[in-house]
Amino acid sequence: MKLIVGLGNPESQYNGTRHNIGFDVVDEIAASFGAGFSRGKGKYLSAKFVHRREPVILVKPLTYMNLSGHAVVAAMNFYKIERNDILVICDDLNLPSGSIRIRAKGSAGGQNGLKHIIESLGSEEFARMRIGIRLEEQPLSSFSSFVLGKFSEDERVVMNKILPVCKDAALDFAINGIGHAMNNYNKPAL
Repeated sequence: MKLIVGLGNPESQYNGTRHNIGFDVVDEIAASFGAGFSRGKGKYLSAKFVHRREPVILVKPLTYMNLSGHAVVAAMNFYKIERNDILVICDDLNLPSGSIRIRAKGSAGGQNGLKHIIESLGSEEFARMRIGIRLEEQPLSSFSSFVLGKFSEDERVVMNKILPVCKDAALDFAINGIGHAMNNYNKPAL
């Protein structure tokens, strides 16, 4: 069984923001399998489906981004999932818009959701998919207002192209493991 966690903020005012791209990916996966989200046994929503005989649980934390670890630990405990069977999907301000970086482990790299998950698990050893949201030519006066801002029309075009790739990469992780997904889906910006 695999656990795929999309990070974001739960309130509707954050829909369509750069920080919620993790939610967008798991929503895309759920829609492709006709899987609906319902309240989990903790502060998260979950959706379940089977892909090529592999049970997959999608999770969207109902905590704010900087408390995502609570939802991840609750889902891991409820479903009895080990760290090596988790993939966390999040935005990354340090990567160019439309790029994907998949890793088996690593630091938070300034991403507060990953930071709290690392603190909650007591380990950096879990897979993550970072999706670039940074526009190279755009100077930032405020990181928080940028990540909490909505995608521009041009950015949305790029994200609409990258979401299906992220979906396929997450499903590749579920079936073939992190090494296979890294080899096939670590991509520069589209």
